[in-house]
Formats: sequence, structure tokens, C-alpha cells
Amino acid sequence: MSMYSSQYSSRRNRRISQLAAVGGTATLALLVVAGPAAAHVTANPNTAEQGSYSKVSFRVPNEEASAQNTGVEVDLPLDHPIASVSVRPVPGWTIKIDKTKLTTPLKSDDGEITQAVSRITWSGGSIAPGQFQEFDVSMGPLPTDTNRLVFKAAQTYSGGKVVHWDQDPGTGGQEPAHPSPVLQLTPKGSGNAPATGAQVPMAKVANVTKADDGTARMLGGLGLAVGVIGIAVGGFGLVRARNRP
Repeated sequence: MSMYSSQYSSRRNRRISQLAAVGGTATLALLVVAGPAAAHVTANPNTAEQGSYSKVSFRVPNEEASAQNTGVEVDLPLDHPIASVSVRPVPGWTIKIDKTKLTTPLKSDDGEITQAVSRITWSGGSIAPGQFQEFDVSMGPLPTDTNRLVFKAAQTYSGGKVVHWDQDPGTGGQEPAHPSPVLQLTPKGSGNAPATGAQVPMAKVANVTKADDGTARMLGGLGLAVGVIGIAVGGFGLVRARNRP
């Protein structure tokens, strides 16, 4: 083999190795970014205006590889009780509403409210591995004496396992292993809260959410496929180059 051919082959091998490394790095980055995105129960949207009525969707992903998610519980904070709570029916799921007597009654235009919803339980349905379900709750008026509401949640799986999302994520810093869903409350009239809830029909909001989720999953899948193809092409070329005389 001539010196020119040897140098060309060496440069080509280095180039193939670089391409394989880039493809592997891109795939790893996609996995790191995509992994935590749907890792726990969340409140969507995560902000609303103080004193308003808002629709909050509790997004529940199934993180188990071989078990169905068959039950969901969400606790509403009684330190900042909400006077009016209604739940959208979810096909295949049964809804149970628990109320608790308030130490200090809430005042409303209809008089004093002595009880508030403390827990909502969905059961009888199932969320398959790798899938998620959204559970919509309309609530209001949202409290004006706090800048956030923390909802504790729990998932029950078909094998009996229960996963609790009950750790206060705080207002910054490192997130705990099992953070509670949080709804941030912005001052009334600040314009920082999204135009959702009572301002937009619930059916229309649900359609937009599903479209956004579908687009995100499609783009994530395409990106992951490109990374995998890059690794395969780079590895195949490297093997061929090493086996070439």
C-alpha cells in the first residue's frame, strides 16, 4: 500500500470515528433531555392568576415497565382551601370526591362554606406503560394570600405498588426525588398567567394540549431515530475500514 493510500485510509478512519462519536453523543443528549420531561405527576398549566377560576390538568405518566397505572389520588391543600371544585369525567375511570370540614369557613357571595374538597380519587381505569393520562379539574376562586398551591399526588399500580409525589419542590434549587405538582399563582392583573381555565372552553384547551403533546413526541422520536442511525452508519463504516487491506 502506498504512503498516500495509508494516509488517506487513516484520515478516513478518524473521520468515521468522529461521526460515530457525534451520533452517540446526540442520542445520549436526546435521552437525557427526553427522560425527565414526563418523569412525574405535574399540574398543567403550572401558573394561574390569584382570585381566578382555572382548569388544571394533572398529567400522570406510567413509569413502570410491566404494570398498569390503575389509580390516581390528588390532595388539595386545606391551608389554602378552594371554594368551588369540579371534575371532568374521564372515560373508563370512576371519580370519588372527599371533603373536609374547615376550621375557618370560607366566605362567598352565597354565604359561608364550611367544607372544601380535600382529595380527588380516580380509579377503575388504566394507563399502560409508556403512556400518560390527563385528569382535568376546574377550581376557583384561587387564593390570594399565597403565591403557589402544592398538590400531593399518588399513583397505584396493578401489582399493588404505590408511588407518592408528596415532596415540596420548594422555590428553586435541586428538585427532590418525588416532587408534588405545583400551581404557581401570579398577582391578579399581572398578565403573567396563561389564558386558560375559565377564559377558554375546556374542550378547546384539551385539543390544543393533545396536539402539542403529539408534536413533541413526534419530534423527539425523529431526533432519537436520527441519532441511532448515525451510530449504526458510523459503526458499520468503521468496521469496513478496519477490515480493508
